[in-house]
Amino acid sequence: MAALITSVMGNTDKVVEYIRECNSLGIDVLKPDINKSFGKFSVEGNNIRFGLEAVKNVGSKVIKDIVLEREKNGEFKDFIQFCKRIQSKDLNKRVIESLIKCGAFDSINSNRAQLMAGFEKILESITSDRKKNLAGQVSLFEMSNKEEENIYVLPRVSEFREKEKLSLEKEVLGMYISGHPLSQYERELKLNSNINNNILSQAKESYEEFLKLDNKDIIIGGIIINKTIKTTKRNDIMAFIELEDLYGSIEVIVFPRILQKYSHLIKEDNIVYVKGRFSIKEDENAKIIANEFEEIIKIEDKELWIKIKDISDRHMLSEIKNILNKYKGNSLVYIYCEKNKKAFKGEKSWMVQINEDLLNELECFLGKQNVKIKNCQN
Repeated sequence: MAALITSVMGNTDKVVEYIRECNSLGIDVLKPDINKSFGKFSVEGNNIRFGLEAVKNVGSKVIKDIVLEREKNGEFKDFIQFCKRIQSKDLNKRVIESLIKCGAFDSINSNRAQLMAGFEKILESITSDRKKNLAGQVSLFEMSNKEEENIYVLPRVSEFREKEKLSLEKEVLGMYISGHPLSQYERELKLNSNINNNILSQAKESYEEFLKLDNKDIIIGGIIINKTIKTTKRNDIMAFIELEDLYGSIEVIVFPRILQKYSHLIKEDNIVYVKGRFSIKEDENAKIIANEFEEIIKIEDKELWIKIKDISDRHMLSEIKNILNKYKGNSLVYIYCEKNKKAFKGEKSWMVQINEDLLNELECFLGKQNVKIKNCQN
């Protein structure tokens, strides 16, 4: 598989496809590492190590210099040592920036924000000292350890937030490698979506079954990774977006009226649910025609609403309480009474962990239409 991925390094979509296939086979594709990676994708134990040639702005000449230095004098101990040891003119600011963004230095300095904030000054200092040495102006050996430490110091900076770190990875790799922005929303996506790209891929195995999805109503959650604006013949604005979930991506068509209504949500890097219908035509990739957009809220920020006919029905309340007791958690429960059209906030002892099993059990007892998840009220 390493050789196969290497053969398509110029095609990011293919690389992503093969990496997903590796994951499905239980093979991890490890992020780039300045002490482990080679130019090509390589086998490392039972896994595959990301090749440095697949990192944007990192050329084969500087990669060769890095690997040769590593093999000759051992692994790099820290970032400053790396910059000192690699004396190639091809090691410029753009190369180092891309290596930082993809996490290639994580094994020797895990704070990418710190490296981003300080690498230019470090590189300039080292380059300046080399020139002085060549000119005979000063020798690093004549400099005290304390002076040298003061010159080569990285600033104290807090690490990037996870979403920003992943975004920078994607900028230089064309994909997320150390995680995924949707990972923390996996439970929510499973609960609230009725389709995902994994199900879609499986459906494609039978073309007749795949065509049956045409015009079906769907709800899918994902992150908007690309947005293209187009002007219609009537001079209205519409959009074509690429929505990525944990399994792949799909094109979503947003017509002018929907774009105008949900423009605040339809932005790159936003995590949303799309409600709409499938459009599947022969010799074309599946598309979604969007009808609604909704922000994805974590389960912890949701409330459980249960509708019953009469709040005085003690037997009904007792049965509901028995179900809720199996799923203790931190989400509030509200009971809405149809008889007097009032909502009652459940006691603290009623608080639950909202999950699929809880919802299934309540829906079997009360009916699906009587169990809802809502965003927390402020």
